Amino acid sequence: MTNSAPIAHPLVDLLPAVKVMAQHGPTDVVVQGLTLDSRQAGPGMVFFALRGAQTDGHQFIDKAVAQGTAVVVCENLPPSLDPATAYVQVPDSAEAMAHMAAAFYGHPSRQLQLVGVTGTNGKTTCATLLHKLFRELGHHVGLLSTVQNQIDEEVIPATHTTPDAIRLNELLARMLRAGCTYVFMEVSSHAVVQHRTTALRFVGAFLPISPTTTSIITALSMST
Repeated sequence: MTNSAPIAHPLVDLLPAVKVMAQHGPTDVVVQGLTLDSRQAGPGMVFFALRGAQTDGHQFIDKAVAQGTAVVVCENLPPSLDPATAYVQVPDSAEAMAHMAAAFYGHPSRQLQLVGVTGTNGKTTCATLLHKLFRELGHHVGLLSTVQNQIDEEVIPATHTTPDAIRLNELLARMLRAGCTYVFMEVSSHAVVQHRTTALRFVGAFLPISPTTTSIITALSMST
């Protein structure tokens, strides 16, 4: 597989789809990476302060800034702003991260035939069978599932049913570089609510018909 060249984008190029409430600090920042983990924050990086069920990323903004992160994306600005850091205030950090991740990796889903597989039961089986079927038909195919991710026959360990928006777009870009034309992806209801699939373009979806999944497919159709 061909390794990708280092990615770098002006911050302004990552913001067109983001609902920016306020922006402070340098405007000529060049972004070289994205993270929601303050331990990975550093020069050239964007740190996203996400609110989770158990932790709030806003508590780690000062740590990220101390490590030299270039940009902080947050819902609430800290009391003291570092003049060397760019701050982007948004109404929803997770939604902003999804749009910025898609832009950072060149909107890979728009260049793939991305099919979501959702529903209460059978997501993994359905996605895996579709992956195998399209491989048998001679296509280069990607798989994103609970058990594992795959690029054709290369196996990549999975940690969530649906990866976070940064990892997801990174994987889709990697699949695109490898020559994949189709990708079959498990989509959980939590992923939709947490904006992991926001900014992705889906060409179709497989799901068992039930009231539980009606809202999910509606959200998927509105995620682009």
